[in-house]
Amino acid sequence: MPQASDNVHPHELEKFERVAARWWDPEGEFRPLHEMNPLRLEFIEHAAGGLTGRTVVDVGCGGGVLAEGMAARGAHVTGIDLAPQSLEVARLHALESGASVSYRQCAAETLASEQPGGFDVVTCLEMLEHVPDPAAIVRACGELVRPGGTVVFSTLNRHPKAWVLAVVAAEYIAGLLPRGTHDYRQFIRPSELARWAREPGLTLTELTGVHYNPLTRSFSRSKDVRVNYLAAFRAQPSGPVDRYHQ
Repeated sequence: MPQASDNVHPHELEKFERVAARWWDPEGEFRPLHEMNPLRLEFIEHAAGGLTGRTVVDVGCGGGVLAEGMAARGAHVTGIDLAPQSLEVARLHALESGASVSYRQCAAETLASEQPGGFDVVTCLEMLEHVPDPAAIVRACGELVRPGGTVVFSTLNRHPKAWVLAVVAAEYIAGLLPRGTHDYRQFIRPSELARWAREPGLTLTELTGVHYNPLTRSFSRSKDVRVNYLAAFRAQPSGPVDRYHQ
């Protein structure tokens, strides 16, 4: 079970645990993640210069939708999360699909202390807006990646357009997400994410908005980052571990 010191809102954990059995239902609560997954995978693969043979950790992996996608593209993937039922679903689905993914109930900060610089690629998607201290997650991701490696985040911008589309429209009008999925106050501006990332030595290399077409039920890149956005960072060649020991 998560410890009191873990960077987690208990009610957020309970919320995802209640729907854990439906992680792999493409028409259920997680439908937007399934529809967004091809775009997310393309962005990560491009930012990392390929995934084949890369060691990857997916922070906040949930039921393993993204983790399995990266494994299918040749990555050696570890998925971590604090929700035990979601992880159980991820493990069971991997057994059914044959995906080679290792799952662990673990906080990002804990893994960073155990394996600093241990991964070529670190991903943390649709998670930062659900934790009490997102800056600590960003810092842990910067510690997990090897020197010169890639870190990819996705989250929601704290902008009025995001409140209208991601909360009012998606949750209360269209019903794409369960009501209460998001708290607008926890949304993160790109400038805030970039500032937090500089502390562990990460440099922003690519920022793109995400556009949803409800008619085709598909996601595409956009120059508009006012709602959803993806951000790729590159770790300093010296790496945070070397810098901390100078």
